[in-house]
Amino acid sequence: MALRSDSVNKGIARAPHRSLFKAMGFIDEEFNRPLIGIAVAKSEIVPGHLHLDTIAKAAADGVRLAGGVPVQFPVIGVCDGIAMGHEGMRYSLVTRELIADSIECMVMAHGFDAVIYIPNCDKIVPGMLMAAARLNLPGVFVSGGPMLAGKRNGKTLTLTTMFEAVGAVGAGKMSEQELYELEEASCPGCGSCSGMFTANSMNCVTEALGMALSGNGTIPAVMGERLRLAKRTGILALEVLKKDIRPRAILTERAFLNALALDMALGCSTNTALHLPAIAHEAGFKLDLNLLNKVSAVTPNLCKLAPAGSDAIEDLHAAGGIPAVLMELSKKNLVDLKAPTVYGHLGDVVQDAKNRRNTAIDTTGVIIRPIENPYSSTGGLAALWGNLAPDGCVVKQSAVAPGMLKHEGPARIFDAEETAFDAIMGGKIKPGDVIVIRYEGPRGGPGMKEMLAPTGALAGMGLDDKVALITDGRFSGATKGAAIGHVSPEAAEGGPIAFLREGDIINIDIPGRSITVKLSDDELAERRKNWQPLPPKVTTGYLARYAKQVTSAATGAVFKE
Repeated sequence: MALRSDSVNKGIARAPHRSLFKAMGFIDEEFNRPLIGIAVAKSEIVPGHLHLDTIAKAAADGVRLAGGVPVQFPVIGVCDGIAMGHEGMRYSLVTRELIADSIECMVMAHGFDAVIYIPNCDKIVPGMLMAAARLNLPGVFVSGGPMLAGKRNGKTLTLTTMFEAVGAVGAGKMSEQELYELEEASCPGCGSCSGMFTANSMNCVTEALGMALSGNGTIPAVMGERLRLAKRTGILALEVLKKDIRPRAILTERAFLNALALDMALGCSTNTALHLPAIAHEAGFKLDLNLLNKVSAVTPNLCKLAPAGSDAIEDLHAAGGIPAVLMELSKKNLVDLKAPTVYGHLGDVVQDAKNRRNTAIDTTGVIIRPIENPYSSTGGLAALWGNLAPDGCVVKQSAVAPGMLKHEGPARIFDAEETAFDAIMGGKIKPGDVIVIRYEGPRGGPGMKEMLAPTGALAGMGLDDKVALITDGRFSGATKGAAIGHVSPEAAEGGPIAFLREGDIINIDIPGRSITVKLSDDELAERRKNWQPLPPKVTTGYLARYAKQVTSAATGAVFKE
């Protein structure tokens, strides 16, 4: 079998190249074996990535066991939690494209035969999936796994707990000492934050896409089982190379339909509505919000994981993990079990799956509801349209209080996340209000900041079931409440959200899939004539270049062709 690595280490002309390899300790025997790149996002600034060196080592051990030569190279990653609520959040989503581009550069420059992708947190997973689809070289994924949930006084704690506690302190419902005690306990160790937030959503979705072994999304980071999974992934990398299994043969439309069905059943982060279209774009086809609603309409919501409920990812794993959820969905033919994967077919992991009850975890004993008794008959996410969002917007409906599924109220206008947060903490938001945060979209942000600080503060103040929040920005997977994001077109592009004024009446109908402002077409047209966009918030550096290149959230915020 001819190898790509032959181009960097075979023949007389490559003697200089081999000399450089030997400077790193390579021996002649290794030049006759496949060269397997390991793209690892290890760093000391992201809890989910702190331990990825151990995952990479286990994967490398698997590669060597299977007869390959592993070579690690680094990948950047931003911690969304640490970046949240300040200038740093502009630099989160924008790294997705940097990650894909940098992996392309490293793999193509160094002649790797196959690639093992080791992500864990928010933008790193989709960035690596985009790279895999773009490169279309044999590749497999293994994540770092979820953090264990925090525990205090018998209650489960997650990162959501902390952001909501800030609001509780602001409302006088909690002391600073209690806040500190939660701070000490909520994030107990390494791993991606313990709820069904963006990182875990994407790692679970990677299983449904067929690019990772079972357990990728749910095995806790600290378990030996996670290291064994990494070792098996290293072995698998040689198998997909030998069989010449390419990502685009796996990342087909039916794989994305499977991913969306799982997404709806789990109640994943709204960020999946950004990332799945971007990955599909790299794989060569279009995935839009209409398809999201089509899948949501027929796929029941089976799980209430944090922030929608109290269950953590470790509980989902104990209940049977992603195979158990797929098994439930397969009972009504909502997933295609014949879809190809890196290990065979999706059905291979479903045939032995079990939906386990555990009364020690949940009072009902059910983490994954049987499909005959779902939380709702429709999925966890929904797309809405109307004169306020002609190109659509997205809400995690499974995390919305029943009384807020339909809501009408006056707009409270803010042109930046920070001013909205200050108003919330200052007690200026009242029950019934509709907070509007605009000029935070992909272009206007720039970078499409997450709004966990405002939504967490609202929840901590007891307003998450009384106040709606809409934005052309986005939300953390840890957000709950009537939080409607990705409003498109965004304000910076002259979308209708830019024309709103304080007190305009906004109507939200999530079951009806609509979001409107009670203004006539003539009034909106008149306001458009008089509209002047805000000056760019950033005029230099990568963010300025990003703002010029990025497309709408409705198309996944990918770069212009």
